[in-house]
Amino acid sequence: MLTVGHLEVRYGDLVGVADVSFEVPEGRVVALLGSNGAGKTSTLNAVAGLAAPSRGTITWNGARIDRLGATAIVRRGLALSPEGWRLFTKQTVEQNLRLGAVPLPRTRVPALLDRVYTLFPRLRERARQRAGTLSGGERQMLALGRALMSDPKLLLLDEPSLGLAPTVVEALYETLRRLHDEGLTLLLAEQSVPLALEIADYAYVLQTGRTVLEGRAADLRHDPQVERIYLGIERGAAAP
Repeated sequence: MLTVGHLEVRYGDLVGVADVSFEVPEGRVVALLGSNGAGKTSTLNAVAGLAAPSRGTITWNGARIDRLGATAIVRRGLALSPEGWRLFTKQTVEQNLRLGAVPLPRTRVPALLDRVYTLFPRLRERARQRAGTLSGGERQMLALGRALMSDPKLLLLDEPSLGLAPTVVEALYETLRRLHDEGLTLLLAEQSVPLALEIADYAYVLQTGRTVLEGRAADLRHDPQVERIYLGIERGAAAP
């Protein structure tokens, strides 16, 4: 479904992504793991058309999309729920949701709104409330709901658990499981290794902008290289 090959993303002289490659098969959940600064956000932004790759290829269902803009990519069936939500805080919840459906015919909006409100009843309750007054968990629901309003075939999620209370994270991941069970393909960037590996089928580990390890999620849960990358220690050594 999605193939990224030898991706490089630069911001002037700064290298955000040096050499990242991965694949996302249809109907699967794929995780990109890495600590802060590993290149996860830059990778997702490149896939979503928000950052221009300086090298490499991004292929969607057999066609190159690495030179397309964000709107064209959304129309092809990819949507990003970004880190930090990036909501229009002075607009209402429903106005934010409707903005997610801009690339689609207006006739589809009511059904998509109903779907999002069914997934997140709290958003229906807050429909006329300004997004800037929401709690952190509600803002994450809104960011995810806005991405779903484009009716994507592949949903990109950038650090969905960041800064949220454990109970909110648990509910969020239950929603992601439900979406996956309904057939949605997910590409998930997470710092939280246990969370990501619990839901993912396959995972890639990024370090300093490069893909350094990949494998089935079940195999990576106790991989000593994952422990070394994330903890900075060898298995069996005492944590600092």
